[in-house]
Amino acid sequence: MMQFDQAKAIWAHLRSRVEITTLAVALLVAAAVWAFVSLAGEVVEGDTTGFDTTILLAFRSPADMSDPLGPPWLEELGRDLTALGGTGILVMITVFVALYLLFSGKRRSMWLVLAAIGSGQMMGRLLKMGFDRPRPDLVPHGSYVYTASFPSGHSMMSAIVYLTLATLVARVEPRRRVRAYLITCACFLTILVGVSRVYLGVHWPSDVLAGWTAGAAWALGWWLVAQWLEAHGAVDPEEGSDEITAEAAAASFEHSSGDKAHAEPSGRS
Repeated sequence: MMQFDQAKAIWAHLRSRVEITTLAVALLVAAAVWAFVSLAGEVVEGDTTGFDTTILLAFRSPADMSDPLGPPWLEELGRDLTALGGTGILVMITVFVALYLLFSGKRRSMWLVLAAIGSGQMMGRLLKMGFDRPRPDLVPHGSYVYTASFPSGHSMMSAIVYLTLATLVARVEPRRRVRAYLITCACFLTILVGVSRVYLGVHWPSDVLAGWTAGAAWALGWWLVAQWLEAHGAVDPEEGSDEITAEAAAASFEHSSGDKAHAEPSGRS
């Protein structure tokens, strides 16, 4: 039993030096940034044309390229889903969550959420202006558009808003199952919004992929910022963590060792 306690204390000490979750998230951020840069390079050079055209036309009826696949209700559902990535909906959701954090007494987490999403919105606009890619012209658009195509603003902002809200709000949610549920819902919504943009013919598939990677990198990057700020006492601490810290494990080991040391002499007397 003593060897097990020692191993647990050593493992906890190593985790305190290099937080495995933080390292994994940092690697995911780096991978997402690399994917976006690589994809952007392919788009600029025109190497995604064949891929984009094949996927875009796959969502169209072979008999009439102006008609999306499926019955009329499916096309209407596509419009409903794409609205979940629209500016109006995302602003309302952000405000509602910010007010929830405010009324819950988590004012610093509220400002963190607003900073993450507000700065992400500005980044998305700058990327669109920088690449200035034309919208698809192979099929009629199923939704009104007024900005450049790359990266997909709906895909990127849905990833930024839903994933940022899920990861940052999950920090102050004590139940692990609820945390997993929040993040799963955020990923599901982000995927649906992106697919709907291609289905409606308003984005190339590479636009959506770029939006997903950029948005995911932004959301996970702000999670790392939240971890750093928490370590410096600048945001509300993460709740519900059942991880054993090095200090707690060491203290537990020393306490149990001390109890045994006191118990042994009493047993001899």
